[in-house]
Amino acid sequence: MDFSPSPLSQAMQARLQRFMDDLVLPSLADWHRWADAGCYPLDVLEPLKAQARSLGLWNLFLPSLRADQPGTRLDHLDYAPLAEVMGRVPWSAEAFNCSAPDSGNIELLQLFASPAQRERWLDPLLRGEIRSCFAMSEPDVASSDPTQLRTRIARDGDHYVVNGRKWFITGAAHPLCRVALVIGCSGEGGAPAQEDQRHRHSIVFVPMDAPGLVVERNIPMLDHHALEGHCELVLRDVRVPADQLLGEEGAGFAMAQARLGPGRVHHAMRSIGQCELALELMCERALERRAFGGRVGDFANVQDWIAHSRLEIDQARLLVLRAAWKLDREGPAAARIDASAIKLVTAQMQTRVIDRAIQVFGAMGLSPDTPLARMWGWGRALRLLDGPDEVHLRGVARHELARARARGAANALHLRRWLPPATS
Repeated sequence: MDFSPSPLSQAMQARLQRFMDDLVLPSLADWHRWADAGCYPLDVLEPLKAQARSLGLWNLFLPSLRADQPGTRLDHLDYAPLAEVMGRVPWSAEAFNCSAPDSGNIELLQLFASPAQRERWLDPLLRGEIRSCFAMSEPDVASSDPTQLRTRIARDGDHYVVNGRKWFITGAAHPLCRVALVIGCSGEGGAPAQEDQRHRHSIVFVPMDAPGLVVERNIPMLDHHALEGHCELVLRDVRVPADQLLGEEGAGFAMAQARLGPGRVHHAMRSIGQCELALELMCERALERRAFGGRVGDFANVQDWIAHSRLEIDQARLLVLRAAWKLDREGPAAARIDASAIKLVTAQMQTRVIDRAIQVFGAMGLSPDTPLARMWGWGRALRLLDGPDEVHLRGVARHELARARARGAANALHLRRWLPPATS
């Protein structure tokens, strides 16, 4: 396995880092000024988007990008270090048209959209003219088991009628969000057989201004309102033309799985970027802060926190790069367990590393004067978003048990059985 960045990736990293240093970081104050006023900072982002696209720092995440589509095609392993750089300023990915949930939705449309759907939704997304959201999780069921989803997508002549309630839908409050990809049950009523439960859900495009679609609220996460929203949506008799079905009826779960592996690489590397920033801030604070007659960084426990953080970040990065390497060479199906592992490992690592940084900063670490509190909150949220820790642990454990069943008694010779002493 060789995780070394290609010459193209190295060149793109240098260009991206300069863009971050010269344009994104000097925009932080303006971003916070707009955000603190409750306004989405389009006046900050739109000029950055135009500059990024002119410099070729655009749609970097999509290996299937065609020559006639805007952007720079990178494979997952080459893109991963760029996502880490973007992660240090969480909103910056939008400047490069690389932010979730659009990146995952673009992957879906690239794979499954009809020509008309590509023209209406995919092309504007690739140009960065609109945003989108993916409406799956629901308040009345444990959405970690998506076979329980209750939203109904019923065929009615030349239309589908959608009824349901979704929540924690990221991006639904963005001022440029124009469409929701809604997943719901499109099969007949009644309890389906277990083997059919994953073949009765479909995905439809629902424009955000469709009659009957209401954004009920932007739900705070750990008492923080995200400007782009983690929203609760209500759909009451929303009618959409039948040609707004994505792919085939009953294929919703299979299509949704196609977007998970790459998206988890993106999220994981952005989390690693945030942890790198937290570690740098922790070390700088430990060197300049004095208490009990010495620098905070001289205390053994603080040095342990710093060392553990460095090791955990590097271990997580290697695991993510291996998952990206496997995605590129073997595809999403082969990398399914790897994608679960990196989602679990990086989310847990993020809360540990940033918690240590907060502790070194003291009360200041809890305030908005540093990015630490918000980054910790996002890391904690990631332990539930896209499946809770327990779901991913269960998947990894089942994979290991399946390997053990396949091995059978191959390790029996390693076991020692008690035998009575030999007698002459």
